Amino acid sequence: MKIGLEIHVQLPTRSKMFCSCPTTDAPAPNTHVCPTCLGMPGSRPVLNRKVLEYGIMLAKMLGCKVADVTWFSRKTYFYPDMSKSVQITQYDNPIGEGGVYYLGKKPIRITRIHVEEDPGKTKRVGDLSSLIDYNRSGIPLAEIVTEPDLSTPAEAREFLGQLIEDIRHVIDLPGDGERSIRCDCNISVGKERCEVKNVTGLKNVERALTFEVVRQTKILKAGGKIDRETRRFDEERGVTISVRKKEFEADYGYIDEPDLGIYHIKEMADSIKIKESPQKMAARISAEYGIDQKMAKQLVSASVGLAETFEAVAKESGVQNAVKWVAGPVSAGWKAMEARGGTPDEAVGIIRRFAAGEITDTECAMEIRCAMTGESAEAAAGASQDLERIVSEYLDQNPEIVSDYAKNEKAANKAIGFVMRNSGGKHSSAEVVEAVKRLIESRMRSHGVR
Repeated sequence: MKIGLEIHVQLPTRSKMFCSCPTTDAPAPNTHVCPTCLGMPGSRPVLNRKVLEYGIMLAKMLGCKVADVTWFSRKTYFYPDMSKSVQITQYDNPIGEGGVYYLGKKPIRITRIHVEEDPGKTKRVGDLSSLIDYNRSGIPLAEIVTEPDLSTPAEAREFLGQLIEDIRHVIDLPGDGERSIRCDCNISVGKERCEVKNVTGLKNVERALTFEVVRQTKILKAGGKIDRETRRFDEERGVTISVRKKEFEADYGYIDEPDLGIYHIKEMADSIKIKESPQKMAARISAEYGIDQKMAKQLVSASVGLAETFEAVAKESGVQNAVKWVAGPVSAGWKAMEARGGTPDEAVGIIRRFAAGEITDTECAMEIRCAMTGESAEAAAGASQDLERIVSEYLDQNPEIVSDYAKNEKAANKAIGFVMRNSGGKHSSAEVVEAVKRLIESRMRSHGVR
């Protein structure tokens, strides 16, 4: 089985790709349109520079070779949601080619990334007619095309989820509204492939591909032949439906776009610096500070700011304190801190005092809770004492956990599970994990266990 994806990312520009129409949600159908995005005679496109910048940023994130020179083409598009019957896209010279993106340790080859304009929206009305809204027509897209390196529908979903997380961070892509991410899924169980167009949502990508695996497998087992075709996914029924026979490249009738010039982008590309993607940040933190990859990913997934706080504490107060406090109580209170508009600076200072021997474990935990959540010292002390009481009572009844923990830290999971079930939801998982490990390690020290 081979799976390749074509991911369409709506770029977060304020205006469309070739005109000044806004890209914000429109008050009514066909209100954010003009002669240019409708392709009326006499209108001429003017490229939005920001589109090239975003394309270059994504090409760099994907490890692609960025072109020195790029230009645009017209692609034959005889469908009503593109009123000018052609789509302005890139063909011979895309912005980037030949990249690689890692899913864990598995390399997924990136064939190319190019930018193009989006068609409008078609809304079916009954069996024989449709309504067209051209507000979306001309909104800039980046299309990321992978090689067929994905092996299962579940792996495709995992890959897409990780990629979207990185894209959102690198180009500050909003997570709602019209700026969505759509995916064309190419899958072949035998020799011929089918394409499922315009699938939205990670769950639906996996569902559509899973249905295709079953459908194609049944046809092949029955001695049939898979037709090269384009299909669509019906979300309600969970099935794919044939739309048309799949076109080949020659069918699109590409020609160079005569109204746009040739763009020399090397200097622009050299000047653009991109933010470190969450996946690369997690891999670097794991390698640089010698922590488990799972912990590094959890830090970054919770918040890039939390991961940056971990690094700051590790450099100033040591990795052990960063793991103990940032991955514990600071992480537990992070959402509460963000909700009240706070910063982690106070917590970093508290950890600095602990590292200097000025406060105890218990005092540090309580002060961090107060700093992150805004609770009073009395309330934080009460919550901390309640949690410590539950943990201590369980360890008193199960002393073997302490000796087992010295051999394998996973021994703490039994205590963690018990406390989570018996604390009435008053404490976050991060708080429970931190308290359990802290109290186990305290008992180990008092008993001379190493």
